[in-house]
Amino acid sequence: MPLNSYSTSIVPTLARALSEKGYTDLTPVQSAVIEADADGRDLLVSAQTGSGKTVAFGLAIAPTLLEEAEIFGKAELPLALVVAPTRELALQVCREIEWLYAPAGAKVVSCVGGMEMRVERRALNFGAHIVVGTPGRLRDHLERGSLDASQLKCVVLDEADEMLDLGFREDLEFILDAAPSERRTLMFSATVAKPIADLAKRFQNNALRISTVSEREQHVDIDYKALRIAPNDKENAIINALRFYEAGAALVFCSTRETVKRMSARLLNRGFSTVALSGELSQNERTHALQALRDGRAKVCVATDVAARGIDLPNLDLVIHADLPTNKETLLHRSGRTGRAGRKGTCVLLVPHNRRRQAERLLGSAGITASWEVPPSATDILQRDRERLLADPAWDAEADETVREFADALMASKTADQIALAYARLYRDGQPAPEELLDVAPFQDEPARPAREEMQNGVWFRMNVGRKHNAEPRWLLPLICRRGHVTKKEIGSIRIQENETLFEMEPRMVDRFLTAIAKPDEEDSSVRIERLAPGETPAPRPGRRERETGAGYKPKSFGPKKFGPKRDGAAARTHTKKPHRGK
Repeated sequence: MPLNSYSTSIVPTLARALSEKGYTDLTPVQSAVIEADADGRDLLVSAQTGSGKTVAFGLAIAPTLLEEAEIFGKAELPLALVVAPTRELALQVCREIEWLYAPAGAKVVSCVGGMEMRVERRALNFGAHIVVGTPGRLRDHLERGSLDASQLKCVVLDEADEMLDLGFREDLEFILDAAPSERRTLMFSATVAKPIADLAKRFQNNALRISTVSEREQHVDIDYKALRIAPNDKENAIINALRFYEAGAALVFCSTRETVKRMSARLLNRGFSTVALSGELSQNERTHALQALRDGRAKVCVATDVAARGIDLPNLDLVIHADLPTNKETLLHRSGRTGRAGRKGTCVLLVPHNRRRQAERLLGSAGITASWEVPPSATDILQRDRERLLADPAWDAEADETVREFADALMASKTADQIALAYARLYRDGQPAPEELLDVAPFQDEPARPAREEMQNGVWFRMNVGRKHNAEPRWLLPLICRRGHVTKKEIGSIRIQENETLFEMEPRMVDRFLTAIAKPDEEDSSVRIERLAPGETPAPRPGRRERETGAGYKPKSFGPKKFGPKRDGAAARTHTKKPHRGK
């Protein structure tokens, strides 16, 4: 809706801030919260991620805070409190509120975990109109008496569902109990599940329910792509996706801290300007990483889900799911970092061929239709480079006198062919080289596999593990699939013997399988796989007496791993006595 259509609904000083920021239209949620029926009421709002919720609640509470005035008086006790789930989101909200309320002369103070508490206490003592913070830190200030909530007119809970998911219910209830009962309470959440509804019922008074998007409606500004990859090609596929789409900023989501460290190191080595975000980083390191993305010094951020909750980055045009999300909420949260406030974005899911069903169920549960494709090849990327080079605005830009003199000197000393070749070479050398990827057949073209015992002309392979190593099909089969970039459909009989295991492979997969197993494998480096020599006949299936002999000890490098890497976030906090409170 055009901004001037709401000239009487928006406080004039805030309307001026919007115009100076370049706003010409309001998003649906921003329009909804300033309608006449929302004026002065408690609000329970669910809206799409990236829909401009910060500006929305800033506009909604302005008439209550300023009343008939256009600018604030002297800052004393806080008039509004905004609570956000994470440090990064709270600081981001603080920046948004500062520019929105700057013409109104508002003093905004942040109180977030990881920052110096004495500095925050001093800022509160000097007075504030609006305080933005994380639940744990705000509760600490309330308990210590450095934050006086007696004059609050509005309390805003931003991303309320995430705060409850992170275990902040007790802190939120403490904060809301400390505020005056006649205040306005605004809750913003991606969805209104039962815990949110219960919280609203207890702390809101006749709240107006606002929903600006169906929970099953796909985000129209995000183009979803599911890329079929071989399991061991994940990192190469990420490199090619980053090169092909060449986004102003890209976010790569990984499931564990260890994967974040390895992936960010790989991208740095390949020439990408990369930063990492994970829960083990200090607040100072996380702040510097985000600032590098905002000012363009870095273009790629590799992050875990928890570290990237709620962050909003300019020019974030690409989100890559290096590891498939575990549920639809995580999928939508990750993907919602792009396609924000009317900008278009691309979301890429990397799907190993043995995770196809999981990906399909995930997309279906989230109501998302993705285009199934293969990752960009080296040829695709080089062709895209040529297109970008020829479309570069530099060809039509005006040149100053110094540049023109230099160009004339080049033309006088070099031929046009030499200049073009040098320019193309410099352009190519300034880009990370694309990777060659293994071919993956389209899922729908996979022929049905004959029953294992009926495989015709199967090719036999040997592994150096057997019964004395406690070899079992339940971990041998996944290992073969991962090492060879195949699925269980292409594997026939498996014969576990005393010192080795023999297995059968479909003939059409042999060449690809041999190429894949030739690469070193760090995860199971002790397990060797080789093709049986021509003419070598597999041993007959062992009898019962042979199967019952010699159950020996199992080397540490064999078999399934009992414990996986620690995940960032809630799973890593399961042994703590109480949830982290944003300190």
